[in-house]
Amino acid sequence: MGMKIVAAVKDDHAEIIKVWEASVRATHLFLSEEDILFLRPLVLNEYLPAVELYCVKDASTKIHGFLGVLDGKVEMLFLDPQSRGNGLGRLLLDFAVEKLRVTKVDVNEQNQAALNFYEHMGFKVVGRSPVDGTGKPFPILQMELRLQE
Repeated sequence: MGMKIVAAVKDDHAEIIKVWEASVRATHLFLSEEDILFLRPLVLNEYLPAVELYCVKDASTKIHGFLGVLDGKVEMLFLDPQSRGNGLGRLLLDFAVEKLRVTKVDVNEQNQAALNFYEHMGFKVVGRSPVDGTGKPFPILQMELRLQE
């Protein structure tokens, strides 16, 4: 596949926000256009700079997905819709767990594909909030990695 995970730099943010928006439009069908336009500048100007940010790039340095981690928690993991189903989500999450010691993630309750993915990867729901981080009525599920016994 020729993909590699690299630390993102500020110059990657313009391409990362395009991946974020394409991913959200493909997977977060519960969000309105207004919601996406509200979130876009927050993601670009506040959320990306606040996390340890990594992206998965191909040999031509095109970004196919990205991961943001803070305090042992996946704060964001998004894939270009055309790159889904190729193991890149697993690649990024395995990197987060193994190299960055991640054990937590929050998932939009309405994003069933993401919920299924994290459950398949060993995370379990441990809590629920009726609103998202901006106070909007999009329930969030808090998930933690089940440790192998």
